[in-house]
Amino acid sequence: MANIAKIFANRAQYMLQVAAKQSQIVPRFYSAANFEFIKTELAGANKNVAVITLNRPKALNALCNDLMKELSSVLDDYEKDKNVAAIIITGSEKAFAAGADIKEMQPNTYPHCILSNFLNDWTRVAKCQKPIIAAVNGYALGGGCELAMMCDIIYAGDKAKFGQPEIALGTIPGAGGTQRLTRVVGKSKAMEMCLTGNMISAEEAEKMGLVSKVVPADKLVSEAIKLGEKIGSHSNLIVQLCKESVNTAYETTLQEGLKFERRTFHATFSTDDRKEGMTAFVEKRPAKFSNN
Repeated sequence: MANIAKIFANRAQYMLQVAAKQSQIVPRFYSAANFEFIKTELAGANKNVAVITLNRPKALNALCNDLMKELSSVLDDYEKDKNVAAIIITGSEKAFAAGADIKEMQPNTYPHCILSNFLNDWTRVAKCQKPIIAAVNGYALGGGCELAMMCDIIYAGDKAKFGQPEIALGTIPGAGGTQRLTRVVGKSKAMEMCLTGNMISAEEAEKMGLVSKVVPADKLVSEAIKLGEKIGSHSNLIVQLCKESVNTAYETTLQEGLKFERRTFHATFSTDDRKEGMTAFVEKRPAKFSNN
């Protein structure tokens, strides 16, 4: 038991060191001209919310390998940028992403999938330390639904549609559709969606817990930016630790998760931001976090 507690404490301390190093990195600037399949911008009053827009309108933002490589690349940059507190991934009002690029996948063979570790590069979103919000309008199907589920929070426009239709193509979800969906909505509903390929509405997705909030389509991105700004008003360091703790709940038992949470909570007492947050509360003033 003592060894387990020590491992959690060391892991939490490592996270603190990583976040501290990130806060010292010189910020970078991003231009949409650098990318073919995505657009990027900084939003919010403090320009601390990064907005990544999937941009393959003729293909309903189908997720091709090059798009995912661009997405991974810009996430690498935003993760290192100390001025970026939260990240939004969105698409168009017609489609968040209508799925993976079937034309690109159609020639694949089993040996090719194994030897190339097909779809392995698509996991970058789920590995990002900073909070990511999916702002979903229109279709989020197949890989698009899976991409949204890789994010930490999903906001949906009122006309959004979610689904895992791979069964109709003679295959199954390959980027988390059978795994993340089951953990969120339960076995019965996940089975229904994956075995039929049927779509669900934004309202139904909210009832199932897949979506955090449903808003009018034309207000979706602005609402997601407000959420990002709210998150950004807190200590970026503590936000990252909190995100890791919540994610740990999906990957371990309750008792082990509670131990990890407690040790991470204890680790925050070594930070300047924990001291500032509690001192500001006692002194009845706004906290001024330094991300240290």
